[in-house]
Amino acid sequence: MNNEYTSLKEYIDNANNIVFFGGAGVSTESGIPDFRSTDGLYSMKFKYPPETMVSHSFFITHPQEFYEFYKEKLIYPDALPNKAHIALAELEKQGKLRAIITQNVDNLHQMAGSINVLELHGSGMRYYCMECGENYGLDAIMEAQDIPYCTCGGIIRPDVVLYEESLDQSILEKSVSAIAEADVLIVGGTSLNVYPAAGLLRYYNGDKLVLINKTETSYDNHASIIIRNPIGEALGTIVLGE
Repeated sequence: MNNEYTSLKEYIDNANNIVFFGGAGVSTESGIPDFRSTDGLYSMKFKYPPETMVSHSFFITHPQEFYEFYKEKLIYPDALPNKAHIALAELEKQGKLRAIITQNVDNLHQMAGSINVLELHGSGMRYYCMECGENYGLDAIMEAQDIPYCTCGGIIRPDVVLYEESLDQSILEKSVSAIAEADVLIVGGTSLNVYPAAGLLRYYNGDKLVLINKTETSYDNHASIIIRNPIGEALGTIVLGE
């Protein structure tokens, strides 16, 4: 076990209130591509920029093209939790990890067994009719030929936060409280370039900020431990002994 792993293990062993803040890189080892790496979603060529296709205005004006892109590039119904998700669920089970704050919509933390998951950007497992509010699951989306419609005739939309939309205020407030009270804050799989989510780190009051990311982030100079290895590999070794 290298020095960074040993140091993080000591943090975990002595901690009572760990909070994990994660981004797309947490799920790459489950086969879900991230956004900003060299082979990520934003590096691919499409008819419209990906940021445009997952915006509120594009969904309203081009719902069919939105769903074509959404189903092909943003939803991975066969993905399974990797060692990072499993390790975090284990830490919660041990009573050490109090909250997971995620920018992902893939539900993999819940599949791994985590309970207190704060979904900043919503969930790709939940959908609702824009007219009557009827709730739907992922099956209704995957089975639709193009635009999924409710029985009332309204368009069904994902319960995710699209570009141009605001984050859920109650989730933000819970995230701020969790980070402010944490004795150890582990940040993984995120470039910390997406705001307002990345701005939550400024509420951390402790001195044990751990960054697990393959590339540099804007918070590197604030971290006490930096790990450049894949997060599943790192947490799998430290927490699961694998």
